[in-house]
Amino acid sequence: MNCVSIDKKVPSFTSQATSEQTITLSELQGKNVVIYFYPKDSTPGCTTEGQNFRDLINEFEAANTLIFGVSRDSLRAHENFKAKQSFPFELISDPDETLCKLFDVIKLKKNYGREYMGIERSTFLIDSEGVLKQEWRGVKVKGHVDEVLAAAQAL
Repeated sequence: MNCVSIDKKVPSFTSQATSEQTITLSELQGKNVVIYFYPKDSTPGCTTEGQNFRDLINEFEAANTLIFGVSRDSLRAHENFKAKQSFPFELISDPDETLCKLFDVIKLKKNYGREYMGIERSTFLIDSEGVLKQEWRGVKVKGHVDEVLAAAQAL
């Protein structure tokens, strides 16, 4: 599978998400889509990032933009995380890394001297035609969601 690139149509995918939803990209035509990848449910940075998207959901909706969070966590873990944080958007479970590979977000990471392959915090903005318009890789949480919102509003 090829990876996504700016100004190219993102290949459609179908993934399982919270609220027993099946998300198919090609069915979201007519709306902008933010897909943000994060390492793990209920960890500090991932929680803050999700809360930032949650707190600006009205602005994203006004900009005709849907939000989906993606990690390798199970749907059950996602449901708990979503409920605990009152996220008004769905979380996609990607245990086999299909989406992670499509968006090329699995990177070598280091934690306490241990190396492992994990999700690099990354966000992608897809326009209403299904074209990738902007990507943020190696994201730092602070101020990030405001940048994504500004980009969505500019579409």
